[in-house]
Amino acid sequence: LLLLCHTEEAAVIVCGLSNTDVFVGESATFTCELSHPGVKNVQWWLDGTPLHNNLVTEISEQDGRIHTLTLNDVACHDSGTVTFRAGSLISSAKLLVKGISSLER
Repeated sequence: LLLLCHTEEAAVIVCGLSNTDVFVGESATFTCELSHPGVKNVQWWLDGTPLHNNLVTEISEQDGRIHTLTLNDVACHDSGTVTFRAGSLISSAKLLVKGISSLER
């Protein structure tokens, strides 16, 4: 008789969020990769405000491990801290939206 004891390993962040600079009107994409799928309570935040899937905010998941947030048509007021939370795991990065006037310098 062979008994297999499966212990659930705690997921870890394999690849966290990276700081991103974009210009007004562009899209900003953030990706966070977890060690394995099945992590519950996944949530994206921008400056402490929870984000939800809509026309401007695209939230996707690939293989249950790769979580992606795309903010479309960003404006200067979207600059801030993007945070990914999955259970007790947290990764954050800065979003800097540059105005068109900075191109003229």
